[in-house]
Amino acid sequence: MAANISSVDLWIIGAYFLVVLAIGIGVGLKTRTDDDLFLGGRSLTWAFIGFSLFASNISSTTLIGLSGSAYSTGIAVSNYEWMAGVPLILMAAVFVPLYLKARITTVPEFLELRFDRRSRTVFSLITIFISIVVDTAGGLYAGAIVLKVFFPELVLWQTTLALAVFAGFYTAVGGLKAVVYTDTLQAVILIVGCSILTYLLFREMGFSWAVLQASVPPGHLSVIKPLDDPTLPWLGTLIGVPVLGFWYWVTNQYIVQRVLAAKNVSHARWGVMLGGFMKIIPLFIMVLPGAMAISVLPGIAARDMVFPTLVIELLPVGAVGIVLAGLISAIMSSVDSTLNSASTLIVVDFLKPRLGNATPKQIAGYGRIATFALMAVAAVWAPMIGNFGGLWNYLQQVFAIVVPPIAAIFLFGVFYPKGNGTGALVTLLLGTALGMVVFILARLEIWTIHFSINVGLMFAVSCVIFVIASRWGGRATAEQLQGLVYHPALLQPATPEAYRDYRYLAAGLLVAMFGVLVIFW
Repeated sequence: MAANISSVDLWIIGAYFLVVLAIGIGVGLKTRTDDDLFLGGRSLTWAFIGFSLFASNISSTTLIGLSGSAYSTGIAVSNYEWMAGVPLILMAAVFVPLYLKARITTVPEFLELRFDRRSRTVFSLITIFISIVVDTAGGLYAGAIVLKVFFPELVLWQTTLALAVFAGFYTAVGGLKAVVYTDTLQAVILIVGCSILTYLLFREMGFSWAVLQASVPPGHLSVIKPLDDPTLPWLGTLIGVPVLGFWYWVTNQYIVQRVLAAKNVSHARWGVMLGGFMKIIPLFIMVLPGAMAISVLPGIAARDMVFPTLVIELLPVGAVGIVLAGLISAIMSSVDSTLNSASTLIVVDFLKPRLGNATPKQIAGYGRIATFALMAVAAVWAPMIGNFGGLWNYLQQVFAIVVPPIAAIFLFGVFYPKGNGTGALVTLLLGTALGMVVFILARLEIWTIHFSINVGLMFAVSCVIFVIASRWGGRATAEQLQGLVYHPALLQPATPEAYRDYRYLAAGLLVAMFGVLVIFW
């Protein structure tokens, strides 16, 4: 065990585990039906939704990937974070009322209402794959790397299995409400821990922005990079990042599930806007520390080791425990969310239609079984991620394949009433196949365009495929499309009071994002 892990640090970590376990068991005692397990009884309020959105997104994957990329290439990687406000505003304005009025449990279910069963099935399978092979396994892998820094004797596969079992247990027992409650706690711990580390790093630089600027390579503190930048060129920021953000925040089951569990449209919208404001925070407490580490701890060879090394080298007794608890929180918040959402998809989209007269309690039991099964799959796959050239590269490679056709069918499905089930199915299948071809060509170094630009290009191709393929097959009538496509009335707030109007929050969020762009241009 590393020398600077004191008994105080271990007590802090142990207390965190006990609190999370207690929350999971406490909520589990009240979780009886499938609606309780998958949607928390549709009773979540805005604060829990917002904090849970933040915690579920800011996983250990994000911590390690963002700080490592900022250390080696600059802070442009933060564009994935603060630009999330754009799709979240679209989510609050248009998709929240559509989703909640449809009373869906899963996002693929919306596709069946809008198109047909075929597109729901294909999209659900893709989402389950992403949730387990990318999100859950990625979170376990990142978490295991962190813990091995502090406890070098740990074996990677054993560590991923232990993390999976712990997260899987309270997720299976307590369902979405347990996930959301623990996410809220985890978000607070995460922010506190990362803020401590940021403060200590900035103190090393005399709290001087000028010193920081002088200590990093030219352009390192800019969010806008040249077209030939290997990390995130400006064109990728313009056409790729928004598409990735739309997929993640508007169509991703493990994110949207919190919104579907809202008690009403207003709370859903307020929670989404809170999540948008919180997404600006990572730039300052997760990305900038990676850039500051260049002068404080030069020579870190592996980018995935930047954040763990900062924790070991800089933090005093007690603070190590808080930050490590925050890192473990990040692991738990991503793993529990993806496990719960993937089990929801399996049960609701595939098992429930075949269970006949099964009671809600029986369906919840199947959901718990699915959670444990998926937990095992993710734990087995997680150690393989090291073969993909780093965690961040692994995520990029997978997302560039699957995201563009998904974003196309949801956007055009809502804003293009002439689109039909044939168009959606062909776009999902052909768009994903083309994405795999581009991926293979990129691995062979035949196709050298940056992945973020590829996302934008493949999104445009997918949109064309959708429009053309929709010429075949029947079209839905105006009555069938009612409540499933955009109309101006969707934008109206659910309550007449001005101070409850989500549109003012959206305007404030746009101003904040514009401020980030101007300051870090």
